[in-house]
Amino acid sequence: MPFSPPAPPAFADCTPRQKAARVLSDGLAPAHLVVALLLLVGWHSTGSWTGLGWGLLAAVFCGVVPLGIIAAGVRRGTLTDQHIRVRRQRVLPMALSLLSVLAGVALLHVLGAPAEVFALVVAMLVGLVSSLLVTVGWQISLHMSVAGGTVMILLLVFGPAVLPAAAVAAAVGWSRLALRAHTPAQLLAGTALGGTTALTFALLT
Repeated sequence: MPFSPPAPPAFADCTPRQKAARVLSDGLAPAHLVVALLLLVGWHSTGSWTGLGWGLLAAVFCGVVPLGIIAAGVRRGTLTDQHIRVRRQRVLPMALSLLSVLAGVALLHVLGAPAEVFALVVAMLVGLVSSLLVTVGWQISLHMSVAGGTVMILLLVFGPAVLPAAAVAAAVGWSRLALRAHTPAQLLAGTALGGTTALTFALLT
């Protein structure tokens, strides 16, 4: 039978372990990591506030707009929650997010964004397309896809000094297991999918 994540209990009814997992899962949600990564890489691309501005512009299309799409779906009742636990509900918001990222790629190209920022947004586009194709048939962990890809890209940009960031991906994986949101196989597959994003970034830079 296909894996179906259970409905989460109210936060007040959670055990301390579940509360910790909920806080980690919410705080390290994919869109949050995407925004943080773009700002860091944006700053690194020029070493100045200009680069941070480029990262912020990219974050609007890759993080802020997708968050708004999900929030609107939750308000309308077409999505269960911000993490979209039900696989069949993921396709439309992911497709709309894909259009937003495409618009971001086009705008950054026209405006002449720094190479690292442009490469990262293109890599995110590849990762989102890959995730959407898998999601059509299987409930892969988008949390781990983004968390794994984020850590790999940080290592590519900043080197071994950011190796402790791997703890972020580990925390995300633990939280999704603790909440019974995914199986171990779905977490591993998500991490591997995040590798396609990092590989694309590496090839473009």
